[in-house]
Amino acid sequence: MALTPDIDYREMERSVELSEIQHGPEDEFLTLNMGPHHPATHGVLRLLTTLEGEVVRDVKPIIGYVHTGIEKTCEDKAYWKVIPIVERMDYLSYYFNAHAFCGAVETLLDLEVPPRAQYLRVIHSELNRIASHLIWLATGGLDLGAMSVFWYGWRDRDQILDLFEMSSGQRMHTRYFQVGGVMEDIPPGFEDAVRRFTSGFPTRLDQFEDLIDKNEIVLQRLRNVAAVDEQTLLGLGVTGPLLRATGNPFDLRKAAPYSSYDHFDFKIPVGTVGDNYDRYRVRMAEMRESVKIIEQALDGLPEGPYITDNRKIALPPRHELATSMEALIHHFKLVTEGFRVPPGEVYYPIESPRGELGCFVRSDGSAKPARVHMRDPSFVNLQAFKPMVQDLYIADLIATLAMLDPILGGIDR
Repeated sequence: MALTPDIDYREMERSVELSEIQHGPEDEFLTLNMGPHHPATHGVLRLLTTLEGEVVRDVKPIIGYVHTGIEKTCEDKAYWKVIPIVERMDYLSYYFNAHAFCGAVETLLDLEVPPRAQYLRVIHSELNRIASHLIWLATGGLDLGAMSVFWYGWRDRDQILDLFEMSSGQRMHTRYFQVGGVMEDIPPGFEDAVRRFTSGFPTRLDQFEDLIDKNEIVLQRLRNVAAVDEQTLLGLGVTGPLLRATGNPFDLRKAAPYSSYDHFDFKIPVGTVGDNYDRYRVRMAEMRESVKIIEQALDGLPEGPYITDNRKIALPPRHELATSMEALIHHFKLVTEGFRVPPGEVYYPIESPRGELGCFVRSDGSAKPARVHMRDPSFVNLQAFKPMVQDLYIADLIATLAMLDPILGGIDR
């Protein structure tokens, strides 16, 4: 058996010293795993981060930890049973998920939604937009050390959930939007309650801005941080407040109006340089515009039905079930079998709090969709995270993720 030759340890130490001298700065990188349960990742998100000291040189978002198979599940459900499933994707914007799906099915059916139902959809959607932005403001403020903003944001959102409970019986995942309209007409007192909220909420926004815009520490954490230009975001398909923060006014409520949005007078807030401060200002201004839309919708709320009168699509009123055999039969058929949708496919986009939310539905003529696919803006917008945070401090990475406002339920689906 061959013997191992004697080892000159002094020569080995010398070679190690030389190798350390010859190595470049890339050997000073540290790979840091953030998540998937890090408190600052705004959901079950994993960030594989490469650091040089405290500076971010690379970041790779890793998703899939809350994958629920919602799109595949939709293929095994009747059309009207899909609604409560898709609401749970972007769980902060449930009205928008349902709106996109119902709009796609209504397009395939060539179904006209009554004007009153369209206005009620607008009212609830804009309330939901404010509620979603308040959660962004609350959690983003917490990431910047603004604890008061966190509590105040949740407080004001709770008032909106009270309104949702009035109209639907549920505070979240209401299933209020239906194919052909909405589930029920608004109850007595709902309009007055909404007006009380809209009359007082602008003052709340003033208070938020006083807390943030007069805090020099917060401003230094936001201004000229994580700026990305318009063309980079367009190349990635980014929409919503992130794109509008660069100065691009694209908003589907104006660019391709749906559900009577062309009836309302409102502005599209835009930024200038596309940094974190612009993203903050755009969302704050959007909440003010949502208040204007809600008040206009209440002022002009049409009379008439709240859902289509096509009894092959919509459930008959409950009071008819005790007196009408035809209504009872229609109710039984819809609940057990659903309704059939003509063969075809359609893509229906709307403007969610995070950008373009689109629903693709393909029908094979049966009572169940052959394919349902959602274009969730959080999934698309997450691509922009790396160009935003590259070469920033890791503390700015946390603040920028908050300004990105991703919802992992929508990303993973």
